[in-house]
Amino acid sequence: MSTGRFVAVDLGATSGRVMLADVGPGTLQMRQLNRFANDPVYLWNGHRTAMHWDLPGLFGHICAGLAEAGRVAPDLTSVGVDSWAVDYGLLRDGKLLGLPYNYRDARCAHGADAVHETLPQERIHARNGLQFLAFNTMFQLVADRLEGLLDLADTALLVPDLIGYWLTGRTVTERTNASTTGLLGVDGTWDAELEAMLGLPPGLFPALAEPGDDLGTVLPDLADRAGFGAGLRVTTVASHDTASAVVAIPMTAASAAYVSCGTWALVGVELDAPVMDAAARSANFTNEVGADGRIRFLRNVMGLWLLSESVRHWERDGARVDLPSLLEQAAACPPPSEVFDADDPRFVEPGDMPGRIAGWYRERGLRVPASRPEMTRAIVESLAAGFATGVEQAAALSGVPVETVHLVGGGAKNRLLCQLVANRVGRPVVAGPVEATAIGNVLVQARAHGLLHGDLDDLRATMTTTLPTYRFEPQRAPAGRV
Repeated sequence: MSTGRFVAVDLGATSGRVMLADVGPGTLQMRQLNRFANDPVYLWNGHRTAMHWDLPGLFGHICAGLAEAGRVAPDLTSVGVDSWAVDYGLLRDGKLLGLPYNYRDARCAHGADAVHETLPQERIHARNGLQFLAFNTMFQLVADRLEGLLDLADTALLVPDLIGYWLTGRTVTERTNASTTGLLGVDGTWDAELEAMLGLPPGLFPALAEPGDDLGTVLPDLADRAGFGAGLRVTTVASHDTASAVVAIPMTAASAAYVSCGTWALVGVELDAPVMDAAARSANFTNEVGADGRIRFLRNVMGLWLLSESVRHWERDGARVDLPSLLEQAAACPPPSEVFDADDPRFVEPGDMPGRIAGWYRERGLRVPASRPEMTRAIVESLAAGFATGVEQAAALSGVPVETVHLVGGGAKNRLLCQLVANRVGRPVVAGPVEATAIGNVLVQARAHGLLHGDLDDLRATMTTTLPTYRFEPQRAPAGRV
């Protein structure tokens, strides 16, 4: 068999999709079978309205996609699942105790504040090498402990591992996603001492699994009920969606930076070892594990969330927004008087994003973007500025001489954004693939099943010969370069 047929379940923070891929040496063809919204669920908890994820609903969409895959391709080799990081479900005796919280829920800050009363961030960074994000898993778990939820639970499963458990009945914690929890030490093992410092029960997360491990076949009764046939195997992938996306970037890691741009943007470089010094911690860079043990040295930057939430607000006000047309109009607008700080905490929660951005400008006595195209231009310019700053910092902190910036994910479709990033960094931007996460997912599966061979560089060579990319040259000299 020279090619295999694989399914990628790719869950993003605003939407999910089920993709079917034919993969083999020199072959990579993908098509979308099912795409669905991933909207938060707001539930009253006796004290306030809290944000949750509708994981059972998402699982229903996944099963529908798998059923369609079985109809189209009865000879499926396996399925792999990736998702956003940090969020998890709590279980007892194998049963989900409630809908998982959404990382944008306000409780996260309470957990972080409680931790930092006794454990400063520099001590935490020395143990796990992660940037500070108030919604990291470790802080959410402390919030659970304060609410008494951990008294009920015996297991925690990160989102892709929870989906894998519902498919196969097996519990594992895939390593790339485990590295985002804050509880995995830089030595690659669970940090039991840190768990004790945080008051967390030992052994809450199952044993670690590597990308490419076999979870076994889908549960027969589930396959029968959902209609996708028995015998389908489940393969772990680099289950943090950014880790999967980085697998699919056709880059030369020794001289490139990347921006994986979706709801969030992850800006960084790929290294062989973590960077643990004070400068990296001060710049809020993180050391997360990628496929094959590579280190994703990066920081989170606000991504397309700013634009998508603005569009949602305009549509709630009754406007009909055609995003491609809006971006064309934005490209014709002059740049804003000043870019705004896309990482300002006021932009994290859902709501009136244009109003919050306008407030940022008013507070500083600056001209507020007056129309939707002007506001869109301000958003895209500000994102590009944030990405450029992240690239320059990654180069300076890691020593990687960045010659090219690769921009993948949904942002790769935004030509204005790609060009503005190229202008600001003064280096070429190579845009694509858009579906990098799903592609990285199936590349790892194909290697696990013997259809592809070699390390990440070999997998990326498959990308270079099978999918198009688009190059954007700088149109003006940047203010400064590393």
